[in-house]
Amino acid sequence: MTTADGPETIIRREGRAGRITLNRPKALNALTLGMVRDTRVALDSWIGDDDVKLVILDGAGERALCAGGDVRTLYDSRAAGSGLARTFWREEYQLNALIHRYPKPFVALMDGIVMGGGIGLSAHAQGGGRVVTERSMLAMPETGIGLIPDVGGTWLLGRAIGELGIYLGLTGARMTGADAIQTGFADIHVPSGALGPLVADLVAPDGEHPADVLDAARENHPVPNSPLMDLKPEIDRIFGGSSVAAILDQLQTTTADWAQKARADLLQKSPLALVATLRALREAPRLGSLEAALNVEFRLCTHLFEHGEFNEGVRALLVDKDKSPRWQPPQLGDVTPAMVDRLFQPVTPAGDEPGLRSPA
Repeated sequence: MTTADGPETIIRREGRAGRITLNRPKALNALTLGMVRDTRVALDSWIGDDDVKLVILDGAGERALCAGGDVRTLYDSRAAGSGLARTFWREEYQLNALIHRYPKPFVALMDGIVMGGGIGLSAHAQGGGRVVTERSMLAMPETGIGLIPDVGGTWLLGRAIGELGIYLGLTGARMTGADAIQTGFADIHVPSGALGPLVADLVAPDGEHPADVLDAARENHPVPNSPLMDLKPEIDRIFGGSSVAAILDQLQTTTADWAQKARADLLQKSPLALVATLRALREAPRLGSLEAALNVEFRLCTHLFEHGEFNEGVRALLVDKDKSPRWQPPQLGDVTPAMVDRLFQPVTPAGDEPGLRSPA
């Protein structure tokens, strides 16, 4: 689709690189189905192109790589059922899996805001090319709109050091670029002013191998202190609880500002989504692959959409903006194991699921 800013996704060749720029700067490059499809077509075409040695993903403007999926469009489609939501999530997750297994270096410039769908496009890249800056702000805030951390978020968060992933996944707390490196979401921290020279070195036809360029950037720019790591001992103690209720109880044992904010935030989020998220985060590392985690996330998101939890969350946050969601059930104590079990059940028809399989 073309907007006043031009095509939603700018695809081009520059030197030895295939370049993808998400181009909805006024919407913080929020991801649409068209952008998912454009990106997939480009990546597929470059796999067999020997002149393309690497891929570089970035976002238009200076505010965001991608602030997440275009959830307002999904909300507006609710009267027609879950067809658009299913299609969007299925194709988005298939793209996330492709990026994770991409056979060429994939460099993601995670400058500015990177949330939700933006994480899915960048944090799964392999090969050390996930680049953050002092302006980076990463988060998985889905529990606030009645969902679970998707786009492979359960896989990333579930494998984060200690209980940091549980904390981040339940609360939707924000990470700095340094935090993102410590939690396994990024690899390299450079000043935002160094992005231009870094890209120039990466695309140069006769330049050093892309891996060597990235290694040099890592060596030349030390990672700053991670505020999140300073809190890790307390986070591990509190968020190691076996249930959301236990975590809330533990949060009351400290007067630290961060803990009181975390507790207040949890009490505002969907009880059903919180319980499902904790279970998904605990189970994801045992699934064995990103693809398996994405398949589970698809079921969770689809059922939460059809249950109405997602739509109520978007209504309260983005449509009516009253910030007073009417969650169902409204209280954590009313969430039963049977309710959560239903969210993990397969979607019918089975052909709607991503059907992702990890390579043997």
